[in-house]
Amino acid sequence: MDKKRLWSIVKLILKIAISGVSLYLVFRKIDLNELKNAISTANPLYLFFALLAFLISTLITASRLNSFFKGIGLNISNIFNFKIYLLGMFYNLFLPGGIGGDGYKIFYLRKRMEIKAGKLFKAIFFDRLSGFWALGLIISALIIFIPQFGIPNWIPILVVIIASIAYYFFMKRYLIEYSHYFISTHLKAILVQSMQVICVIFLLFALHFDGKISPYLFIFLVSSLVAVIPFTMGGLGAREMVFLYGADVFKINEHIGVTISLLFYCTSALVSLSGMYFVINPKSLEDTGGDQGNLKEVPDLSELNP
Repeated sequence: MDKKRLWSIVKLILKIAISGVSLYLVFRKIDLNELKNAISTANPLYLFFALLAFLISTLITASRLNSFFKGIGLNISNIFNFKIYLLGMFYNLFLPGGIGGDGYKIFYLRKRMEIKAGKLFKAIFFDRLSGFWALGLIISALIIFIPQFGIPNWIPILVVIIASIAYYFFMKRYLIEYSHYFISTHLKAILVQSMQVICVIFLLFALHFDGKISPYLFIFLVSSLVAVIPFTMGGLGAREMVFLYGADVFKINEHIGVTISLLFYCTSALVSLSGMYFVINPKSLEDTGGDQGNLKEVPDLSELNP
């Protein structure tokens, strides 16, 4: 067994272990019967609305990424791009021991579209960065509505303005060909995070919650930042830990927080699972518009994962 494959196996074991330990620590501190009751009595209509909101956020995210691809001269159809995006979500969540979803997109498009990996990496990196920017923007807005912070309103506003200006010039410096897409893609980034916030609001409604929602939304957005760090199985365990300790800080119901986190993970997993279709039926991944490359099937899974 070569070192690369061995490291992939080690990474997978570590991620499973960290997620498992994190969930164990969380479940030790909450009443599992109360958690089970909250899930079993959840309103199915609001759960469906939450799933729909997450699916819309996924569609917008894929569209945003395609705008970055256009910025580097990669012309692919929105449908083809969405298929690749779903496939990447599947790899990222269900096969985390390999190169991951972003790595798969680079691997696949580099072979099929004959474009340099460096350009693809740059587009995907700035796509992710735009998501962080939108997260920071909404977190800053929520700080204004949470009195526990005791921060004057002008401080988060000023931080957002300065950070946005610095971010724009940083992007213009390293991805100048993309600068004319800046406004449209960052509006999409705000829409993505807004739809995920709406998803969480629907999850709160599904749990029959009628209290103040801003602390839950703030903790969720912070947990989204933590979940991006690839040390767990798609954020499983990491989000729950953030909700557990965040609930203690804001004096909110920890059971509702952890339940929201688990339901959001299940929602994400359900959408990500649809990417498996393109593994089973690789021919369906072929583009019907835009540029056409030479690769006619999805690369073999064994090339990417142990």
